[in-house]
Amino acid sequence: MARGDLTDAEWSVIGVLLPSERGRKARPSHDNRQFLDGMLFVLRAGCPWRDMHERYGKWNSVYVRFRRWAEQGIWDALLETLVELGLTGDWQHMIDSTTVRGHSQAAGAKGGSVRRALVEAAAALRRRSTPAQTVRGALLASC
Repeated sequence: MARGDLTDAEWSVIGVLLPSERGRKARPSHDNRQFLDGMLFVLRAGCPWRDMHERYGKWNSVYVRFRRWAEQGIWDALLETLVELGLTGDWQHMIDSTTVRGHSQAAGAKGGSVRRALVEAAAALRRRSTPAQTVRGALLASC
């Protein structure tokens, strides 16, 4: 068991609340515990699904099961049951924005010298192409 994985006590409560997975003849279903640990790893670490640790299985299989459970309402039912049992009082879970990394352009970072030159040229063209008296100004003057 890796750090952050479900303990046996936690699994004994949560495991019975999850749907059993049917495998196919060629592909038997894997243990829900392994998949849930993989899902929790991705959510806890904030990493892309492709970067999930190999000990949890194939990232795409874990992701597909995660999405299927979300579409079936398994996560909502699980949280509701845990609240009814008094094991958690959290109805909402928030992501702290300090842990989410945005793209540099989302933070308003300055562009390079070429970008600055293009912006300055566009601003100069805008100043020259704007008429001295706008339509609104003419209408206000005539009243």
